[in-house]
Amino acid sequence: MKIILLFIFLLPSLAYAIDPLGGTNWKTIDDKTNQVTAIIQFNEDKNGNLTAKIKKVLVPGEEDICKSCIGEFKNKSLKDLVIVTGLKKVRENEYENGKILDPDTGKIYKFNARIENNGKKLVGRGYLGLSLIGRNQIWYRIN
Repeated sequence: MKIILLFIFLLPSLAYAIDPLGGTNWKTIDDKTNQVTAIIQFNEDKNGNLTAKIKKVLVPGEEDICKSCIGEFKNKSLKDLVIVTGLKKVRENEYENGKILDPDTGKIYKFNARIENNGKKLVGRGYLGLSLIGRNQIWYRIN
């Protein structure tokens, strides 16, 4: 009986520990061309931080290396390149305090995101300084 009660009390904490964004795949859309550019995969580390890496580049000729990147990312392969780090869940379907690498410019921005449309759409906001001065990008979940 004690084991059953322990299980009942621990189950909600285990469910909360596994983030619904972790392990999901998303297609990114270019703001200017409206074309699908890459497949991104989110993963959760043991501390609850979310990261995202490029699983597949879908733009011909751009799948090789990050030529515009600076520092440790310069000339790294875009495939498996971690572009989102430190993202933390702050409320239901809302995430903050992350950073995102823009492979087109090599710049790193602060990053917040929220999940919408019953988990099918992720609205990410990259910005410098204040969130008001930035831009949104919409990614769509791949089942």
